[in-house]
Amino acid sequence: MVTARAAATFEPVDRSAAAARGFVRDALLGWGVPEVVDDAVVLVSELVTNAVVHAGTAAEVACLREQETVRIEVSDRHPERGLPSFANVTLNSDRYADPDGEGGRGLLMCSALSSSWGVEYAAGRKTVWFRLDLPDQRPGTRYALPSLPGGELPAADGPVRVAVVQLDDHGRVRHWNADAESLFHRPADAVFGRPWAELARWPQTPGLGLGDTLRLARWEGSYAVRGGDGAEREVYGTHVRLRDSQGTPTVLCVLVREADRAVLRTPGTSAETTATAVEPLDLLVGPVSPDDLPSLLQRIVERARDLLDADASYLLLTSEDETEFELRAATGLAGPSRRFARLPVDAGAGRFDSARLPAVHEDLAVRPAGAAPLLDGTELRSLITVPLKVEGRLTGSLGVAAAAPGRYDNEDALRLQFAADRIALALESARLGELERLRRGSLSFLVEASDLLAGTLEHEQTLALMAQMAVPTLSSWCAVYTTADTAAGAELAFVLHEDEDRIDALRALLDKSPAPEAVPSPGARPWTAPAETARALGHPVGPELGETVVLPLSARNRVIGLLVLGTRRGLRFRQEILELGEDLSRRAALALDNSRLYSERTATSQAFQRALLPPELPKIPGVEVEVFYQAAGEGNEVGGDFYDLFPIREGTYGFAIGDVCGTGPEAASVTGLARHSLRLLAREGLDAPQVLTRLNAAILDEGSRARFLTLLYGELTPREDGSTALSLVCAGHPLPLRLRVDGQVDQAASPQPLLGVMDELDLTAEELVLAPGEVLLCVTDGVTERREGRRMLGDDGLAEVLTGCAGLTAGAVAARVHRAVERFAPEPPSDDMAILTLRIPTQRGN
Repeated sequence: MVTARAAATFEPVDRSAAAARGFVRDALLGWGVPEVVDDAVVLVSELVTNAVVHAGTAAEVACLREQETVRIEVSDRHPERGLPSFANVTLNSDRYADPDGEGGRGLLMCSALSSSWGVEYAAGRKTVWFRLDLPDQRPGTRYALPSLPGGELPAADGPVRVAVVQLDDHGRVRHWNADAESLFHRPADAVFGRPWAELARWPQTPGLGLGDTLRLARWEGSYAVRGGDGAEREVYGTHVRLRDSQGTPTVLCVLVREADRAVLRTPGTSAETTATAVEPLDLLVGPVSPDDLPSLLQRIVERARDLLDADASYLLLTSEDETEFELRAATGLAGPSRRFARLPVDAGAGRFDSARLPAVHEDLAVRPAGAAPLLDGTELRSLITVPLKVEGRLTGSLGVAAAAPGRYDNEDALRLQFAADRIALALESARLGELERLRRGSLSFLVEASDLLAGTLEHEQTLALMAQMAVPTLSSWCAVYTTADTAAGAELAFVLHEDEDRIDALRALLDKSPAPEAVPSPGARPWTAPAETARALGHPVGPELGETVVLPLSARNRVIGLLVLGTRRGLRFRQEILELGEDLSRRAALALDNSRLYSERTATSQAFQRALLPPELPKIPGVEVEVFYQAAGEGNEVGGDFYDLFPIREGTYGFAIGDVCGTGPEAASVTGLARHSLRLLAREGLDAPQVLTRLNAAILDEGSRARFLTLLYGELTPREDGSTALSLVCAGHPLPLRLRVDGQVDQAASPQPLLGVMDELDLTAEELVLAPGEVLLCVTDGVTERREGRRMLGDDGLAEVLTGCAGLTAGAVAARVHRAVERFAPEPPSDDMAILTLRIPTQRGN
């Protein structure tokens, strides 16, 4: 026979299991059966969690008081679930649950804790019920409080009257005892059948209303009742919802004056008792420095360990997206290897290890592996974890652990939670400040990195810069792989370690490790190959390696390399560091690709330019020859100035020095045309004027690409007497200078029209004989037009320099002229420059 009943519905949310536990506890305590509370709460917690977490539906909980038992029913709207498996049942069907798994655990617990249980199915509904036997009621103490000094006992100023009012299911008065008549000055006949809401004045505060409290299994608190004399009397009451002998729901209200509340107040349930029952902890002592978050966190974990007489303590903070915890401070944990370890906030253990609720683990030794990952491999067995929350948002978790099992209880967890609530806001403020400083530092770092990477186009220097920016700001060591040939895989290009003595050993280890795969997916991914190779080979660097990650270097829709970052042993990468590494890898990838393209194009350009330069100069008997050539512009080997010296026929050689209008590749293209045309025409037996006339026509044939040029062309023939005969044509070019043995300098030719301008040219050859000891100096306008402000070296300045070269070799003359040009102005030359020196030695063959 059912003597009392209480029921409630819980929505499928995280807090439902906790609310259901509180509902069942209050109902059973209200019925005076505390002996079965613990078992009932455990079973209801498990079954409600199954419903709201696994079935995903609302859970209906009904508590029924019977003569000798308590029956509790938990219903949900998911009519299919695995049944528990037992020792005598073969696991050959998916209808049975794995006893070691999550499914079916609630039913296994029912069979272990209850006297009887069962599962009832209806259309779209499933109900699990269990019964708990009530012990024989013996006289004894249910609640006991320590004795108090007389002055602290509750006072009563007269006889204590206990009003008993019974209400029906609609809240109307059905019974009114004599103390109620005396207390409220209303006879029973005057109130019978009246709504209780007309007589009771409920406090106008947020929370449950009168109608809500009358539907609860048990409620306790203060409100006012209007008396027959019109006065309102403050009362303290207990409401208990039960069924009468006919099974009809009723509410029994037991009321006393507010001054006599000690008669009815349940020990440990009042607000003031709860507030003072727990000794508060203060985890922040002394001044708080928000600019030094690591020190602040370390102080907190050390104080939490000391205040709770623990062996270890740790503090986790959430990532910005609140999906992961990061270990930020710890004391008592084995080794430094757990620093910055990352753990998922929702690890999948669900109700047992939810980081969003405080939890007490009495003995980790009986828990499944991985229940407390940070304590795996330690001797710690007792653990308390409490969440850090700010405005309902999870910001961290604080854990305290001890080696002895059963060290902590709910009161310790409550004390620690109160302390965590007090420091949560300060920690979040300090963490946000740290993030802001990190963001500003990251921006400065990326700006500096961009400037450095943009400052060079050298491929090898770009590789070195990438590694130098990563070490030690982001990692302890760094390696850069390039993937020029995708089929051949990544190739190790650069290695850097914060300890320079370990660079060679690290490179040797990476050479023996398989290269990481060039995967285009963004973000950092772990790479274990170096550690595995080190363990297999017993490499000395292996024990020093910590976490290693690989970041792709992607530019222009392809992976051109890989950036590998590694930490020292015992360290993990923080999420912010990995994100900064991703930003660096994107910038570095573009710079690396630019340097690669520049290097390739420079190599191509230099190959073409070298083809425009003359081959090795021939040795001319009886003539010393020296050439100096310098093209203007970075990376240019050939410009608008050119020279050449080549054999025409036996005993006769041609030489030329010229200057095409402009500099760079456009001028170099005309340079190539001029030099090759000169050789071809001279070897056809044409004299100097004819050669230049034909070259002029060839230049004009280029049309819009044509450029005028100045040219000094000559043919030289050594003689038996030691002198050398020359035939010269100077077409618009700076005139050659002749240095005589006595130091006198004079012009060796006269000016004639330049090439590439007029169709018809009237050119003549000028004959000259160089005696032994004499020098012929030929230069381009890059020498004579060397400037410093308004001052120019000019022909006179060049002649003055040459005057001091008497008696010098051809090489010494060219070097002195070049030195004079360099020293004429502090700025480097801005024009192409060519110097050709011919000297007749005093004795043939010297």
